[in-house]
Amino acid sequence: MTDRERLRTTFGEDAARYHRARPTYPPALFDRLTGPRVLEIGPGTGQATLPLTALGEVTAVELSPALAEVARSHAPAARVVVADFDVWPLPAEPFDLVVSATAFHWLDPATRMARCAAALRPGGALAVISTHHVAGGTEEFFGDVQECYERWDPSTPPGWRQSPASAIPCEFDESPLFGEPEFHRYEWEQAYDAEAYVDLLLTYSNHTVLPDRDRLIADIRRLIDTRYGGRVVKRYLTQLALAVTVAGTGRP
Repeated sequence: MTDRERLRTTFGEDAARYHRARPTYPPALFDRLTGPRVLEIGPGTGQATLPLTALGEVTAVELSPALAEVARSHAPAARVVVADFDVWPLPAEPFDLVVSATAFHWLDPATRMARCAAALRPGGALAVISTHHVAGGTEEFFGDVQECYERWDPSTPPGWRQSPASAIPCEFDESPLFGEPEFHRYEWEQAYDAEAYVDLLLTYSNHTVLPDRDRLIADIRRLIDTRYGGRVVKRYLTQLALAVTVAGTGRP
């Protein structure tokens, strides 16, 4: 089993934590998307699913039964299917829009673009939403917390620092099935107390599988409470990459 296959199964271990801790998406992003038939890949607990239901009929394909159960409650208008999109049988009627929010990188890179194109009608669009942790917010904290990671996570690059949003590349899989993508970027910040911040960290797959996870989390909680008055601010970059199928692709 590859790391991708192993790690993508970890998110359903605590679906309630995932739902309360994971950040949502800038509302303006959804103004750039159109339905009416929408396929969402990897909805998690439905953070993007709910606003997508305003576009029309949403089918959401989620690998984790636990996450899917929460998504059904959070976005009751959507049809949530428990399945692995990499092998999920595509329905007969094509979609107008395929969306994957902070989940596209978990799909099989050898087949994901072809399968998305096959799910779309001619002229349909693929929207890939990614979330990046960038420099900003309580910047001194993100320098200090590096010491915690170097202490408990041997894979941490020494002296690592977050990059500014301007240094994050605009990436999208090259594919002859899609035209040139357009990119839209949104920078924003969110405040966390110590409990909420470590709650967030425990939704990240690379943290949950760490052997010294509990010691790392305890160190970070202590740092926030003792040196930062129990509150830090994190800066995010949300990127929307939007591409349309080229002529002759998609399903009639």
